[in-house]
Amino acid sequence: MELNHFAKILVVMGIVLVGIGGLFYLLGHTGGHSWLGRLPGDIYIQRKNFVFYFPLVTSLIISILLSIVINIIFRR
Repeated sequence: MELNHFAKILVVMGIVLVGIGGLFYLLGHTGGHSWLGRLPGDIYIQRKNFVFYFPLVTSLIISILLSIVINIIFRR
């Protein structure tokens, strides 16, 4: 029975990931997520032959939002 529960969790996570991917795809064509990845605190260094980009604040915000959503979904 425990394996059945794990399989359901994987299916739900897959559906959520496909939904998020589709949302980003649609927003990318409309220009709706231009703020994503360009927040204050995101690290962007450009030199002559080198570019380093690390979306620190964007990653933190996405992590917090996903934690809240997962806690709401799996709360018992």
